[in-house]
Amino acid sequence: MNCFGRFRALAIALGALAACLMLTGSFSANSNGRPEPDANASQAAFVEVYKVLISPRCQNCHPAGDAPLQGDDSHVHIQNVKRGADGHGVAAMRCNACHQDHNLPGAHMPPGNPKWSLPAPEHKMVFVGRSAGALCRQLKDPKQNGGRSLEQLFDHVAHDDLVGWGWNPGDGRALPPLSREKTADAIRAWIDGGASCPTD
Repeated sequence: MNCFGRFRALAIALGALAACLMLTGSFSANSNGRPEPDANASQAAFVEVYKVLISPRCQNCHPAGDAPLQGDDSHVHIQNVKRGADGHGVAAMRCNACHQDHNLPGAHMPPGNPKWSLPAPEHKMVFVGRSAGALCRQLKDPKQNGGRSLEQLFDHVAHDDLVGWGWNPGDGRALPPLSREKTADAIRAWIDGGASCPTD
């Protein structure tokens, strides 16, 4: 059999395999021949992301009110700290009065990052008290997420240095339940699966 004959036989075999997989439900494709998004896999991936978002390292900066939370028990920040008009505090209680551009050494010392702040009041991005479904829908809504697309949300989690602080929080603070790499992988799986949200 010449090269063309072998290629033709291979193409027929692959076509038969794809047809078999579609009939058995192991694979589905849209009219462009691309795999259909898997809503169940997407929802399962978001549930993993949700575990990170409601960990203290994330939710402490995404409170329901205008006071940040602190500690592994997510108690209200001492000293009556408030969000302020730009998310960086108010008057003499600006975030950078205590939070420097890096973590101060020692257990439970003030953590730091050059961009240390809460989200601005017009896009509070509340994590505390949100169900997985509610938080998923909020993250997808550009009116609530600071105008970000899904790809920009991925980039925010995967590469933003302030978000990255959550995995380098300084001594005495618990880490999120997934590594940053695995969290980014789960965000990617959620998006690639159609950004489907849990029903709760």
